[in-house]
Amino acid sequence: MKPFCLFRMFRLLIAAACTLTAAQSLHAQPGPWPDKPVRIIVPLPPGGPADMVLRAAIDKMQPALKQALLIDNKPGAAGNLGAAEAARAAPDGYTWLWTTDTLLTVNPHVYAKLGFKPEDLVPVMRASAFSQTLVCNTGLGPKTVADLVRLAKGKPVSYASGGAGSPGHLSTELFKSAAGIEMTHVPYKGPAPAMQDVVGGQVDCGFLAGPTVLAQVRAGKLVALAVSGAKRSPLLPEVPTVAEAGYPGFDATFSLVLYAPRGMPRAIGEALFKAFDDALKHPDVTERLRLSDQAVVANSPEDSATRLAADFKTWGAVAKRMGLQAD
Repeated sequence: MKPFCLFRMFRLLIAAACTLTAAQSLHAQPGPWPDKPVRIIVPLPPGGPADMVLRAAIDKMQPALKQALLIDNKPGAAGNLGAAEAARAAPDGYTWLWTTDTLLTVNPHVYAKLGFKPEDLVPVMRASAFSQTLVCNTGLGPKTVADLVRLAKGKPVSYASGGAGSPGHLSTELFKSAAGIEMTHVPYKGPAPAMQDVVGGQVDCGFLAGPTVLAQVRAGKLVALAVSGAKRSPLLPEVPTVAEAGYPGFDATFSLVLYAPRGMPRAIGEALFKAFDDALKHPDVTERLRLSDQAVVANSPEDSATRLAADFKTWGAVAKRMGLQAD
């Protein structure tokens, strides 16, 4: 996919998102919604943070909408399979997509064939934000980001991630560029096995999910140097951000996003946005997010599209520098 086409794609996404809250809509409201169960496709394996947050929110949303909200896990091809099914769905409010932002900020740069047109999915809400935690094996020595940078400039250092193109992989590559260092990537099938090998000393460090590493940090089996996002983690408030540790402007924040098929009537988008927004404000859901190292964002469609476009540009540059390609 050529850069011009990708740029045009996100201009289309932003414009489409704006229609959800515009004063006029080109799509007529088909009648009361919902009048049957609503399906939410999650293109990820069940049991992960995306599943956990959505299930907590659904418990609060179903009474308001007076219909069942059904989670349909469709993992495969880094989310592309489930996204393709959502993109092909009728824009009638009965099929939605819930996934990480990397589906549309990273995958278009990496996959020559996505199986769907990204502009056929419109962001309804950037619901939550999360970061990665930079941890190292305690025997390595560094106690701060500056220590790690000095070490990496003098000897080979390796890092683990949950897989090629994962948030941890991308965060580390962005950090390497900012710090002017080299680190050898060791990919795993998920953050849990990556964490285990960092604890065991087979790999030196890694930007990994906060909940995955928290117990090991608390037990003194890993040392946490920084978090990748713009704000400190609520689970590790004593750990600085990379920006605070000497790299101003560094921000590798990721998100969970709700998408709709392009052409969704404005009133339906607004109805689900309100129900989801109310659910995210519920103390039980807010606490569930905090425990999974996430913070409620609840951006409007326009703000969501703007943020996704900025992240698309950031990760596109990283993917290009890495030569990250699939297929």
